[in-house]
Amino acid sequence: MNEIVEKIESAGHVVLISHVHPDGDSLGSASAMYSYLLQKHKKVSWFCATKVIHQRFSCIPWIEDIKTSYPLGADLAISLDCASKERLGVEVRCTLINIDHHPTNTSFGLFNLVQSTALSTTEILYRFFKENGVKINKKMATALYVGLLEDSDGFLSQSVDGTTFATVQELISLGAEFKLCNKKIMRSASLAALRLKAAMLKNMELEHSATVAFFGVSYEDMKQSGAVPEDAEGALEESLFLPHVRVALLLRQRSDLSIKCSLRSDGNLDCAPIALNFGGGGHVTRAGFVLKENISLQEAKEKILNLIKKEIVF
Repeated sequence: MNEIVEKIESAGHVVLISHVHPDGDSLGSASAMYSYLLQKHKKVSWFCATKVIHQRFSCIPWIEDIKTSYPLGADLAISLDCASKERLGVEVRCTLINIDHHPTNTSFGLFNLVQSTALSTTEILYRFFKENGVKINKKMATALYVGLLEDSDGFLSQSVDGTTFATVQELISLGAEFKLCNKKIMRSASLAALRLKAAMLKNMELEHSATVAFFGVSYEDMKQSGAVPEDAEGALEESLFLPHVRVALLLRQRSDLSIKCSLRSDGNLDCAPIALNFGGGGHVTRAGFVLKENISLQEAKEKILNLIKKEIVF
C-alpha cells in the first residue's frame, strides 16, 4: 500500500480504468478513487472502453465523467476490479497499479493490490482509505456502498459476515445514499429488460435432476426485446432461488456469433475453474468467459454442462 500511495503522490496525471462491460464494483471503486484523487488536487481521468453504461448505475457519483477514449499524457493508470489485462479494453503503456479481489487475477500490474478474500474491490479501497487516514466523504461512501451491494448480491452472498454490515453501517453514517442505490442497483429495470426476462424464464431448462438452470439467449432474442447485455443477468440470478437449483448457466449469443457465458452458483460449485478452462475468470459463486469458436448455443450448452456435472457437489 505504501508504494501505491507514493506512486499516486508523484503522479502528474492519473487515469482510472473500469473494466469492459463494467459492474457496480468496478464503477463504484473507480468513483471512490476519483473522489480521493480530486481531494488530493490531482489531474484525473476515468476511462471505460464500453460506450453505454447501464442506467441502473446512474446513482454512482461522477459517472457522467467517464470517457470512452483513453487520455493522452497520463503517467499513472489504476485498474479497478479487472481480473486480467484483456478486461482493461486498452493497451496501457504507463505505470499500472492493479487493484482487485478476483482469485483469478493475473497480477498484470507493476504494482498489484489483490486481495481474493475481499467481498469486493470497494472493500479493499475502504481498507486502503482507512489505513492511510483518508477522509471518506459522502460521494466516496456512496460509491463504496454500491460495490458491496452489487458483489454481495444484495447482501445475500455466503461471503457476507458481520464485518460487511459493520462497514455498511459506517458508510451509511458517512452519508452513503443507500436507499437510492438499493432502488437503482437492485430494482430498476427497463421495459426491454422485463420482456427479455419473461422470455428467458419461459424458456428456462432444468438439467441434472433440476440442480442446473440453463438459459440460452440468441442474438435475435436480444434484438427483438431491445434489451442490453446486462439485462440478461436478472433471470440468471433469480433462478438460484429455486429449491433444488445449485448452478445457473446463461449462454448469450453476440452479434459476431461468439457466445458470452455467465455462471452463478450457491457455493456447491466453484465457478472460477470452469471459466478458467475457457480463458475467463471470476469467483466461486460467479464467473464468466467468451466462447469465440463458431458453435451453436446447443453445442456450447452440452460442452459446458458436461464440465458442470463432473464438478457439482450435492
